[in-house]
Amino acid sequence: MAALRLETCHVACSANRTPNVVSWGRGGTLAFGTCNSVALYDPQERRVLSMLNGHTGRVNAVQWVHKEDCGPETHLVSGGSDSRLLVWAAQNGKFDQSVECKGHTGAVCAVDAIYAGASILAASAAGDSSVRLWLCGDAEEAECLHTLTFGGGFMMDVSLALLPGTKVPVLACGGDDSRVHLYVQSREKKLRRVMMLQGHEDWVRGVAWTSAGGELLLASCSQDGLIRVWRLGAKPGSAARAGGERDDGVIKMKEDLFRVDEEEEDGAFAVALETVLTGHENWVYGIHWQPPSYKGGERQQRLGLLSASMDKTMILWTPDQASGVWMEQVRVGEVGGNTLGFFGCQMSPDASMILAHAFHGALHLWSEDADSGVWRPAAVLSGHFDAVQDLSWDPEGEFVLSVSSDRTARLFTPWRTTAAGEETRPSWHEISRPQIHGYDVRCLAAPGRFRFVSGADEKVLRVFRAPRNFVENLANISATSRDRLLASGDFAELPEGASAPALGLSNKAVFQADRSSSSEDGDEKFSGASDQYRESHFRPINLTEPPPEDHLLQNTLWPEVQKLYGHGFEMFCLATDRGGTLVASACKAAKAEHASVLLWSAATWRRLQALPCHALTVTQMAFSPDAAALLLVSRDRTWSLWRRRQAAPEPEYGLYARTTKDTSVHSRIIWSCDWSPDGTYFATAGRDKKVIVWGPCAQDQREDSEVKPCSSILDVGDSATAVAFCPRLNSDESYLLAVGLECGRMILFGWRPGGDPAGGQDWIRYGGTDRSQSHTRAVKRLRWRPRAGRAGRAGAPDDGAWLQLASAGADHAVKIFDVNTEAL
Repeated sequence: MAALRLETCHVACSANRTPNVVSWGRGGTLAFGTCNSVALYDPQERRVLSMLNGHTGRVNAVQWVHKEDCGPETHLVSGGSDSRLLVWAAQNGKFDQSVECKGHTGAVCAVDAIYAGASILAASAAGDSSVRLWLCGDAEEAECLHTLTFGGGFMMDVSLALLPGTKVPVLACGGDDSRVHLYVQSREKKLRRVMMLQGHEDWVRGVAWTSAGGELLLASCSQDGLIRVWRLGAKPGSAARAGGERDDGVIKMKEDLFRVDEEEEDGAFAVALETVLTGHENWVYGIHWQPPSYKGGERQQRLGLLSASMDKTMILWTPDQASGVWMEQVRVGEVGGNTLGFFGCQMSPDASMILAHAFHGALHLWSEDADSGVWRPAAVLSGHFDAVQDLSWDPEGEFVLSVSSDRTARLFTPWRTTAAGEETRPSWHEISRPQIHGYDVRCLAAPGRFRFVSGADEKVLRVFRAPRNFVENLANISATSRDRLLASGDFAELPEGASAPALGLSNKAVFQADRSSSSEDGDEKFSGASDQYRESHFRPINLTEPPPEDHLLQNTLWPEVQKLYGHGFEMFCLATDRGGTLVASACKAAKAEHASVLLWSAATWRRLQALPCHALTVTQMAFSPDAAALLLVSRDRTWSLWRRRQAAPEPEYGLYARTTKDTSVHSRIIWSCDWSPDGTYFATAGRDKKVIVWGPCAQDQREDSEVKPCSSILDVGDSATAVAFCPRLNSDESYLLAVGLECGRMILFGWRPGGDPAGGQDWIRYGGTDRSQSHTRAVKRLRWRPRAGRAGRAGAPDDGAWLQLASAGADHAVKIFDVNTEAL
């Protein structure tokens, strides 16, 4: 049997909450750390090219190894909380781990690297109060050339360069002692401190070298809100011997001298303060020099320095051509909101785009208009910054909703664009953030296309419904008929949007009348202290492209239409039937009295029934395709099957079958369950590494018929945390299942009911995700697109042979895979 083609369609992720975690390569590829991975992102194509999985802890620092000719990089260095430094090398168009640097005993927080002949010279700073210099060659493990220790101090950033006119490396370190330390490498390959640059009054957060006119410029930024630029150049032998104190009547900055090698006559260098840049109003976390370029075979360096601060702004500084005075040329940033500022900044190779990453992981991209020279926000990748707990497709399969421990619900959909009159490959983007909560959001159910129910670490369920402005923007971005979308629900009396109160958790609906009255009262003067902190009202926006982060935070909320009470502890899981008429909910439970599942009507939001059965938390639930049965699996290692009573005037379920600790095949927690598309069988997956198919459960089965294992026990090799049946049967009437593991891998299996369970011949392994496609932490949820084809690609010639699978991972990522079933 040929293996299935499994291709990554989209990865939604965000940058880690560290300053040095983003690096923009000369080839145009953006590398950034996201959880335990390094993501390679193409801002032009707006898609993730690859995920580099090798670290076992959070990635804190990423840096491309730049070439002298400014060509596309072939090496990348990353450091993580696993105390390791990894070097990635390009082989056959893909990056693979080539060298590992082990020796640190604390989290690596900063890295930099340059080429030293055929090898790579790398420097790293870590939480063990040390800076190490590494030589990375052909061996799998790097050689540590020297280790600098700083007692109880910490170095926040490091930067490597070559002294002008020499092959001698110079290392700059910025630390918590408010100083910049300069080291050069001796003939013995050891580091020797030659100077300490003083002037900052708080921790030095960033240092960066660049070359200009045969000299080096060093920029340093600090928590004192200032940026200092230092100039380092070679000093002629005569001037060096005279001490550089020649009095020629010209006022100059004081120069500090140091020697590299006393045996060489011209081995002296001078360092002087070039300028002090002030303009930020908060800590400056990141700086980045404008990348050099090659034109006519000559290296050209246009001086420009980009800085990012916690005041939510980025500033581009350039020297005046006439006077040489450094001036603020461009200032961009965010205004308002409840977010913190920027952690770091990067500039594209051609200096036409600038990017910052924020405290909550969001990437902020600005692009310069070639005609007007105005910098405008541009569409860029976004995603959750904590574990993704649950996700769901909309019934039509056009967008994906996900919820996370980062306390948000996010909506992703394909953006269809055209170039030169032809439609391009759609790129997925976040176009709405329906819920921004005060508690970690744990579960999600979507009983209908434009409404969903979410459960968080609270006892309340919250129901949201899409506002009219979202539906209109969805039509614009996805190139769908607005009339068709509006016809799928009653949007005549819906609000335009929603706003979040300053001290509340419930999104408040905003109608046209509310906006009119607020605009009329906008010129009123403050009459009291409470008027100074008014709510930030929703402002409708007409989107033709994905919104930037500030719009997502403020103008894409969905109004909360209902709260559901009844549970005694934090919510854990939700489920809804395919028709969107019923919602089942369960909370955390340590006793049987709290483990009851509550059944709600999605029309009136009235509680219909409580289903008591299990002794511990119900971990997942699933309605059969015809809603005739409801399946529950629990931490007590058992499952229960509830059958809908036909004679009842309203939906009512009775216990039909269950397992006990004696009859259950599972010996550990059952994490997940799902129904076959025809409703005849269901699958369970547990921590004991077992996946089992049970049945038969057809509607015409006799009441006394036994539900028992119909398959052999499938050992998947690791804790199975998610399972999902493909909604389409294979041509040979077999079933396709996706299984998610605790290690982050996903495997596709085929199961044939007529196979031989005794010999294990009923299972067929079709393939799975490779290392780069897999999550780096547990797979929390798997969901197949409810219909065949790929979202945003309707009408493609071979679209019918494709299926789409969405996965939620504890590594903060939402991944969407294209599965080609031609092999079946």
